[in-house]
Amino acid sequence: MKRLYLLFIPLLLLGLVLTACGRKEKAAEPQALTPASIRETTPKTQAAIGEGITLPEVNPLELSGNIIAAGSSTVYPLAERMAERFTDEGFGGNITIDLIGTGAGFERFCVAGETDISNASRPIMDSELASCRSIGREPIEFRVGTDALAVVVNPANDWVTDMTLEQLAQAFSIAEKWSDLDASWPNEPIQRFIPGTDSGTFDYFVEEVFDKDKAPLLSAANTQLSEDDNVLVQGIEGSLYGIGFFGYAYYEENRDRLSVLSIEGVTPNREHVDDGSYPLARPLFMYSTAQIMKDKPQVAGFLNFVLTYVNEEIVDVGYFPAPADALAAARQAWLDAMR
Repeated sequence: MKRLYLLFIPLLLLGLVLTACGRKEKAAEPQALTPASIRETTPKTQAAIGEGITLPEVNPLELSGNIIAAGSSTVYPLAERMAERFTDEGFGGNITIDLIGTGAGFERFCVAGETDISNASRPIMDSELASCRSIGREPIEFRVGTDALAVVVNPANDWVTDMTLEQLAQAFSIAEKWSDLDASWPNEPIQRFIPGTDSGTFDYFVEEVFDKDKAPLLSAANTQLSEDDNVLVQGIEGSLYGIGFFGYAYYEENRDRLSVLSIEGVTPNREHVDDGSYPLARPLFMYSTAQIMKDKPQVAGFLNFVLTYVNEEIVDVGYFPAPADALAAARQAWLDAMR
């Protein structure tokens, strides 16, 4: 009897194992990523997604209210395009986008606290960040694209197609005539058309071409400044001896009215932006805060929409996609903000 009992125990265990192996449970269905589930997504899961980070689907029809953005004239055409698409797909609220320059945009965002989104063609400065924090705002940076700053001349200009960075600096400072840059060029005064001092494009040009010293640029004769790049386009178009610079989208929109120069022998185009050879390529941003995004679902929804679909629109606008890892980081920042 004892021997039979000992034999029964292994048979019983074997039966239990076979029963467990044979039992089939229904697999859990994958769940869609929704605003509620974002908070439950672990950093490990998000890291595994890597550059393929996707945001929860946003339906513009379900959102309402106002969205107020202001800032960079360079980012403006892209922001305007995304706002038009957001509205076309059902958003019933109002989107206001003011073209006032990056610096002025940060002032409205970080000092007055009037805007929901600050468009910028340069990163936020430490002083601007401090101003934001002083009113209880913690800015979040979203990379939305890349610009190849365009240096342009009148289309009738037949003497210059390329400049070195040294010539470029002289053209916007100490050179009085074109012949000062090259003896074979016309002995005529240079007419300069540049973005205003509130512009992120101005800041970027000063940093890259003048090593952060804006004095030579501002003291140059025959210089017209404007925060509106369309005014600069008109000025260069109307002056045979004119030269100016602004975001690539404004050249792209007016390529039949302007000629773009190569810099250091490199033309501004997507290939040279992607490989880093064009010396005046720069990132484009939108800024908001987690608090604004949580208090105003329409703002979070719009930024989600931008980060999801921006690469479908940006080339047609006249700019270039952000690197994949930078766009992924921006999407991750959105997810983190909505936790």
